[in-house]
Formats: sequence, C-alpha cells, structure tokens
Amino acid sequence: MNIVQEFPLFLLVLVRMTSFFLVAPLFSYKTIPSRFKLSFAIIFSFIITLTLTSQKVEWGSQYPLLLVKEAIVGLSIGFVAGILFYAIQLAGTFIDLQMGFAMANLINPENGSSTPLSGQFLYIIMMVFLFTTNAHYMILNGIYYSFQLVPIDVVGIHLDQGSTAHFVTELTAKMFAIALQMALPIVGCLFLVDVAVGIIARTVPQLNVFVVGVPLKIGIGLIILLVVMPLLVAMFREVFELSADAMKEFMTYLGSS
Repeated sequence: MNIVQEFPLFLLVLVRMTSFFLVAPLFSYKTIPSRFKLSFAIIFSFIITLTLTSQKVEWGSQYPLLLVKEAIVGLSIGFVAGILFYAIQLAGTFIDLQMGFAMANLINPENGSSTPLSGQFLYIIMMVFLFTTNAHYMILNGIYYSFQLVPIDVVGIHLDQGSTAHFVTELTAKMFAIALQMALPIVGCLFLVDVAVGIIARTVPQLNVFVVGVPLKIGIGLIILLVVMPLLVAMFREVFELSADAMKEFMTYLGSS
C-alpha cells in the first residue's frame, strides 16, 4: 500500500472512527484516556483502510465535504448505537421515582451528568455483562461494516430523509418501551406497597406513614430488584442484539440510493 496515495482515504476513515468514539457507548466515557481512544482510532482506521483499497479518494474540491460527511456519519451512527443503552438508566430513573431515591442522584464520572442510583447500578451490571459475553465486538463490527453500507467516497447521505427520521423516532420510542418493561415489576410492586400503606394509614391514624412507608418501600424495592435481576440480565442481551440491528438498519438508510 502506498501510504502517500492512501492518506486521503485513511484521513476520512479516521474522521469517521474518531467521531464515532466521541458518542458511542463504552468508548465515549471520560474515564478512558483521550490518548488511548485516539490511538485505538488510528490503529483501527489503518486496519480498515487496508480493506478499502478498491475505493479511490484523492485531494480535490469535494474533499472538505467528504470530511464533514464522515464526521456526521460517525456521530449519527454512534448516537443510534447508544440510544437503546440509555434505556438501562431510564429504567433506573423510573425505579428511583417510585422507591424514593429520586433526590439522591449521583454524578457519573463517565459522562459528567447526574445519574440515578438504580440506573447506575444496572448500568454497571450491564457493562460487566457486555464484556463477559464479548458483546462490545458488535459495536466494532457495526462501525466496520458501515464502510460497506455507507461508501466513503460518496458525498451524499440520506440523513434528512423521512425514513431515517422515522426510524430514529421509532428507536427512541422503543427505548422508552424497554425501560418501562425493565422497571415495571419493581414499580408495580411498589405501587401495591403504597396502596397497602395508605390503607394502614386510614385504619391506624396514629401510625406515622412517612416513618414506616419510606424504609418499607426501599427494603421491598431492593428485594424485588434482587429477585428480578436474572430477568434484567436476559433483557441486557436483547438490548445488545437490538442495538446491533438498529446500527445496521440505520446505516442502510444512510447509504440507500
């Protein structure tokens, strides 16, 4: 491979990879050193460039447009890849609202934002399960195959098409549906606890509901969370598979003619 001739192609691949790592789940965390992410992007871009020798890219008037297009493609694919992962933290938000942990959020050092306690707990378990099952290779395979589905030497993409916007809207709605399915067993049981505490408060007015109800909801919520944990882990695998399928379908929309 002639390094000088293939450098424009390598630079386009690097822009897409770097943009992808800025927003993609797992790779975008602030706790990962920037030098490591940049080095990984360079190495991965070099390997991908070796497989794209059939696509010829040269310096020209359209090259700046290709750079902008690659940055948009990388950011959009990374965003779509992470939408369903956010369902884990959204489910934790639903659980915390019902359990009483809504005011005890944590500052997540990975992204610098406020994260619910239950959501952070579930997210850590999900990340452990992600590495245990080697599901993080799905994300890398997705960005690798994006160069076949979204050609690097074509300026135009179909990001503003109705099908693409409709797909992202459906994917966001699916995120809320998955989060609700994860949180529903715990939220439903805690709702029954609220009903029972309310009945007790009406029959025994001397009982301080706030003193009894809050610890009771926390204790029962943690017990139910422990019981349904195998079900949640099974749903994690479903989230991984849906995210991989969503990346492929989104890239198909971007590169469709």
